[in-house]
Amino acid sequence: MKITDIKVTHVNVPFDAPFWWTAGLYPGASKSIIEVFTDEGVVGLGEAPWWHFGEIIKDEIAPALIGADPLDIANCEARCVPPWQITANTGENAISIAFGALELALWDIRGKVMNMPLYKLLGGAVRKEIPFTEYFAFRPENDGAGGEMTPEAIVDYCLEMKEEHGSSYFEGKLIQGAPELEIKTVRLLREALGPAAMLRLDSNMQWSLTTARWVLRELEPYNIRNYEDPVATFEEMAELRRHSIIPFSTHVPDLRRAVALGAPDYFVCNFAALGGIGKTMKFIAACEAMGKGFWCYSNDLGIMTAAYLHVVAATPWITEPSQSLFRWQIGDVIENGPFRQTNNTIAVPEGLGLGVELDTEAMKRWHGHFVEHGPMSHFNDPKNPGLFRQLPLN
Repeated sequence: MKITDIKVTHVNVPFDAPFWWTAGLYPGASKSIIEVFTDEGVVGLGEAPWWHFGEIIKDEIAPALIGADPLDIANCEARCVPPWQITANTGENAISIAFGALELALWDIRGKVMNMPLYKLLGGAVRKEIPFTEYFAFRPENDGAGGEMTPEAIVDYCLEMKEEHGSSYFEGKLIQGAPELEIKTVRLLREALGPAAMLRLDSNMQWSLTTARWVLRELEPYNIRNYEDPVATFEEMAELRRHSIIPFSTHVPDLRRAVALGAPDYFVCNFAALGGIGKTMKFIAACEAMGKGFWCYSNDLGIMTAAYLHVVAATPWITEPSQSLFRWQIGDVIENGPFRQTNNTIAVPEGLGLGVELDTEAMKRWHGHFVEHGPMSHFNDPKNPGLFRQLPLN
């Protein structure tokens, strides 16, 4: 089998309403969808975490892989990606992330050729129902959606998710640079949702160490399952650990520093950012050996989410629910997408490979959105047009 062509399509998929995060208003995602074609008619699907990685695939990776055996992933990587020690040292690791996005498609091809779903290629399922959190945040109103701009409105939203979808796992960003607002919102959430609900928080590094000490002290009585990136560095998290029993997580996949410093406790990663499914499995195994937890990222479309489902299904070490923004996504690029959880879980796909197929009409629609509007900016601060928000917020 040989790779005959690689197609990259940029798409925008907006949220029903934007949400506030540390860098401004986040309106949705601009992704690159990858299709890897073979001379035997098998097509593999991949997804890049942001559209500019698709440009790297088009310009650098695709020419190197034409004629390669898609089942020989090591050879494909050797054609495209320099040694990680060098790319990390020179700041040129975007090629590693771009290849990681395409590598999903190679696993998809492998599963289709071997006539089995990806989780079986990875060793078999230890679970078939994969848990995800609901997400909450301060969201301005947009065409009847959103409007959760007060603690009470966020509580009402979470109660609605509990009533309509059986949700009891919740995670959110309460990012307005106001510690008292976050503390009040968490107190009201715990009172409304009860002691059994899972509550996780994410500040996107908004707090200074001094403010974080205070905020986490006030939050401890409300049984916070995890706080993601409360401060900007692992060193500050290690210092914060002296003052708080709340576990910490991060998107920064530096396992050596986390082990050396004792914090953070969990990694929350996109598979492409780790270099693909193969490298993700190695990273998770290393986390297990070092006693660090792992779960999956949010704001991905159906192809990457399918990869999450299969890997979590096949990995006993991943016991915590992964993040999700599924409820806010107004569309997807896969048939029957986006995935959405019921009673906190989504079933792992049973189709071959990743088990998902592209929706042709949806691809046209969301690619058209990208062409018409350009990539979506998640660094927009309406209060300071043309300027980036600076950290910490408080």
